Amino acid sequence: MSQERIYLCLAHMSGNEMQYIQEAFDTNWVVPLGPNVNAFEKDLEEFVGQDKRVVALSAGTAAIHLALVALGVKPGDEVICQSFTFAASANPVVYQGATPVFVDSEEGTWNMDPNLLEEAVKQSIARTGRPPRAIIPVYLYGMPAHIDEIMAIARRYEIPVLEDAAEGLGSRYRGRVVGTFGDYGALSFNGNKMITTSGGGALICPDEEAKSRVMYYATQAREPLPYYHHLAIGYNYRMSNICAGIGRGQMTVLDAHIAHHVHVKDFYVEHLAGVDGITVHVAPEDYMEPNYWLNTILVDPKKTGYDYEALRRHLDSLGIESRPLWKPMHCQPVFRDAPAVVNGVSERLFEQGLCLPSGPMVTDAHLHYIVDAISRFGS
Repeated sequence: MSQERIYLCLAHMSGNEMQYIQEAFDTNWVVPLGPNVNAFEKDLEEFVGQDKRVVALSAGTAAIHLALVALGVKPGDEVICQSFTFAASANPVVYQGATPVFVDSEEGTWNMDPNLLEEAVKQSIARTGRPPRAIIPVYLYGMPAHIDEIMAIARRYEIPVLEDAAEGLGSRYRGRVVGTFGDYGALSFNGNKMITTSGGGALICPDEEAKSRVMYYATQAREPLPYYHHLAIGYNYRMSNICAGIGRGQMTVLDAHIAHHVHVKDFYVEHLAGVDGITVHVAPEDYMEPNYWLNTILVDPKKTGYDYEALRRHLDSLGIESRPLWKPMHCQPVFRDAPAVVNGVSERLFEQGLCLPSGPMVTDAHLHYIVDAISRFGS
């Protein structure tokens, strides 16, 4: 029995965070916005490149919501969403009174199927008489999507693209950081992500003008007057200067975190290769460089003699956290009336998949313990 529980992805502090937090306290910048926020945004802009601008926010969900606001999504619109994802990818569409249209996954990346995407666009046009207002592909568990094909369809129908890169910070597609291909890109710094700000997120914007507009809505849409004057509905989505201090410290270990997650993937691939019926998900193309935020496996019950839930319970009894893959949005009761173009891929993945411990606090000793527990189960 393990002496300690092994979690999926615990936060790991670099040791540099307290320097920036202390500066905030020493200067009394303990409120939203401030020097740490400005510096954290600059660090992120340098990391993502492509001359993009970044707005630090209170959550990744806030980033998606503000992007939809900036894109003019309104009641009566339809927005194409990836079905195989966390609910936060789709919920902000409903915040705007719009309708999510769910698109299933393709087998290689588990992300939005470009062929189904085009069919969903055509169906949306037939229903509404106009193209969808936006397309939201997701980089599931850090895996790049087929973004070239998705962007080609978006350009053909003149539809803006909002990349949900909440799980994909540091993942690259043809050498380029994901979240920088579309009109906007959303990031998350929740406690279990590649880096954390305790809670928090950011929106990658195309230019300074777009960044200013997003910040306007993130700070209650206050007009630049000496008194409070509002011409639009705004939101309180600012990031705290304290949280941004954590983010600045975390940026110093982001590359190390990514390297660790890739190392964990390599370990699982090597040590689970001989386990019949267990498949580790890896990038299907050489030009895709996932961050492997959460490493995932598929359990084929015909070969293993057990299903993913039996394995999950077994691992849990040994102090190992694992988690089923996301339940597709088109299968969620709350979205039962939403249009969907599906092929069965995400439902099959949900019925067979598990996320395994992957974070920077997971040691090689933990990994040996985990793969041994999987290898011995059912034998």
